[in-house]
Amino acid sequence: MGQLTTGFFLGFSMAWLAACAPKEETRQKDTRHVETVAVQAVPVSETISTTGEIRARIQSDLSFRVSGRIIARLVDVGDRVKAGQILARLDAQEQKADLQVALANLQSAEAQQTQARQAFDRQQSLFAAGVTKRAALDDAREALLTTRATVQSAQAQLDTARDTLGQTDLRADANGIITARNAEVGQVAQAAQLVFTLAHDGPRDAVINADESALIGRELEDVAKVRLLSGKDEFRAKVREVSPTIDTTTGTIRVKLALEDAPDAPLGSAVIATARYKPEAVIELPWSAMASYAGRTAVWLVDTKTSVVSLHPVEVAAYTSGRFSVQSGLSMGDIVVSNGTKFLSDGDVVSYERTAR
Repeated sequence: MGQLTTGFFLGFSMAWLAACAPKEETRQKDTRHVETVAVQAVPVSETISTTGEIRARIQSDLSFRVSGRIIARLVDVGDRVKAGQILARLDAQEQKADLQVALANLQSAEAQQTQARQAFDRQQSLFAAGVTKRAALDDAREALLTTRATVQSAQAQLDTARDTLGQTDLRADANGIITARNAEVGQVAQAAQLVFTLAHDGPRDAVINADESALIGRELEDVAKVRLLSGKDEFRAKVREVSPTIDTTTGTIRVKLALEDAPDAPLGSAVIATARYKPEAVIELPWSAMASYAGRTAVWLVDTKTSVVSLHPVEVAAYTSGRFSVQSGLSMGDIVVSNGTKFLSDGDVVSYERTAR
């Protein structure tokens, strides 16, 4: 009976010790299944749309070349004019008086030249007859040459006076439409003061002012589309000029688009211009690949040897519909988790399959 009791207590003690011993953790984490994409640079081309207006390819700022009081304004804004047509006229009394003075000076010089020629001819005849000396003949020749120069100078002054008189009429330098007027009858206009702006007939441009952030460091493709706001008409356009400077008052850059098939598009019409950037090679990932690491954008990378995932911060260049562009933080060929990122942790082992970009 004593041996039986001793054996019972020995077995109970061993069972109790076995129950109290720590169990060895042998269960491993479950392998998660995710979808991935391989990092590669793809050509991406975005579009830019903004409003603008139609303008003539060539515009002239017309002004008088002389000062005076305006006595007639013969056209107004919106009028169609022809090359050489008189647009405005100055009071020309002063210019007419100058012309009369220049004409009188020319007539006087021509009379002096006639007398000098006659005197030279007489001295030449006397010298041939041996009656006069060579000195007298030389003096007569010199006087004749002097009067010739005086006549030429007077003629030039007369031409200048006639030209100045002609400048009292402001004429159109081409066929076109008056788009601006800056003077009225009775106003004293200074030389070179803007009076009219003339839009020449011919090619038209769509002029837009794009935000500087949309163009700095980026180039536009040569072809764009322009649509009138007042209708459904759409024109093909070519990027003709991008201003190298920024308008400091508006922070915009002026872009001129040549309308190739709209020579008669109404001047001043509001348009919507749509252009496309030249393609750039960028790394694009779907929105579902985006994660966060210490407040920064990050992605999950898969180690192709161990299938272990880790979180890597990245710099984002741009956000687009359904995708985002990565500027730095990734290398070509990296495997990024594109779907199934919600419950991942550093060190997790995953099984993955490639998805199409």
